[in-house]
Amino acid sequence: MYEFQIPKNFNPYEFQELVKVFFSKDQFQLVETREKISGQTRDSVKQQLYHQLTRLTGYFPPWGILTGVRPVKLAGELVRLLGKEEACSILRNYYYVSPEKVSLLLETIQQQQEILKIESEDVALYLGIPFCPTRCLYCSFPAYQVKEEEIQKYLYALKKEIQYVACALKNNGKKVETIYIGGGTPTILKEDQLKELLRLIQEQLHHETPQEFTLEAGRPDTITKEKLKIMKDFGVDRISINPQTMKAETLKRIGRNHTVEEVERAFEVSQTMGFLINADVIAGLPEESTEDFMDTLRQVKKLDPHNITVHTLSVKRGSHLIEEDAEYHYKQRTTVENMLEKGAEYLKTKGYSPYYLYRQKQMVGALENVGYSLPGCKGWYNIRIMEERQTVVALGAGGISKAYYPKEDRLERIPNVSNYEIYINRIDEMIDRKKKDLFMEGES
Repeated sequence: MYEFQIPKNFNPYEFQELVKVFFSKDQFQLVETREKISGQTRDSVKQQLYHQLTRLTGYFPPWGILTGVRPVKLAGELVRLLGKEEACSILRNYYYVSPEKVSLLLETIQQQQEILKIESEDVALYLGIPFCPTRCLYCSFPAYQVKEEEIQKYLYALKKEIQYVACALKNNGKKVETIYIGGGTPTILKEDQLKELLRLIQEQLHHETPQEFTLEAGRPDTITKEKLKIMKDFGVDRISINPQTMKAETLKRIGRNHTVEEVERAFEVSQTMGFLINADVIAGLPEESTEDFMDTLRQVKKLDPHNITVHTLSVKRGSHLIEEDAEYHYKQRTTVENMLEKGAEYLKTKGYSPYYLYRQKQMVGALENVGYSLPGCKGWYNIRIMEERQTVVALGAGGISKAYYPKEDRLERIPNVSNYEIYINRIDEMIDRKKKDLFMEGES
């Protein structure tokens, strides 16, 4: 058991995520020193910890001491304030970010500029459908397997929240720039349910055509030609079809009930209707090698998606995988680093560029997720939410609205409950939260 002493003027919890990059939680403890140490900053303590940890383990994490931040946003601010050369120096010598990740950050920043230079006071709208046909081995999201009547109850509550938000946006003179329907798996809805939901959104929330309207089709086995036609009729222009892997054995192992052939058929029918298509793949799935991952990328590329999002597997509390192997993050990190490196090289040769990037807790190797795009196909919603300079109105179970205050360059979170049953039972409270904290109704 390793013990790391943290100056009394800091909360040891703030440094836990950095140490967890190197050690599992049962291998270390953080304790306060008895005295405060003057002249120390949070970053200087992290730097000292980093040097101790690298000496103990011989491991140099690619993201250095960066934890709990959006690295593209940080790097972008450094570039705007100090210029590219000085920003690179700070990222390398202050935050200890590897040269490869610094290059990735700079390229991502460059790709975002054509959208970020268009300033907007419009809001982003997110709607969550927290149901899936099955639960994946690695999943920790609200994604329930329920009977049809439960989904219908949920949609009734969601309708009530949609109607309130539509009225509040109109009263506040706010327009909707982008709409994103996520999950779960929104295409688990039956055709009549999907049609009713999209009609309500069209009638209530976008009297003018939004810049972008995305729906996560997600599971190929839930996609039908009829559902795609409904989506197209009501203005959806971007969808995600998420194979995660194109290896049949892995699909079974992780609890995906679809086949590789169903992925291919879903792409074929979607492309005939003119959707912009994203495909999600995951690096670090159980028992997959680097060659397995690269084979997935090659097969997905043959389907010609406009975007490919490469996720690093995140093994969170509540997933079946962490119950099976609590040390999975550490065992797979070298393999996943190799997957991401080779994958980035391959996608670059095929004309894809990184346009958004984010990190999550419990990711294998504390690595990253990267969205790659063909020219002219970048997702506005993805870029805006990572930049964190836009109000996001989130509806449904698990949705977290974010009120943006430009004068202070500050976001305030207004969460809905994540459990769908509690959401249904407390829908009036969810609406009241938005009234008070997002739309400021009743304030003088």
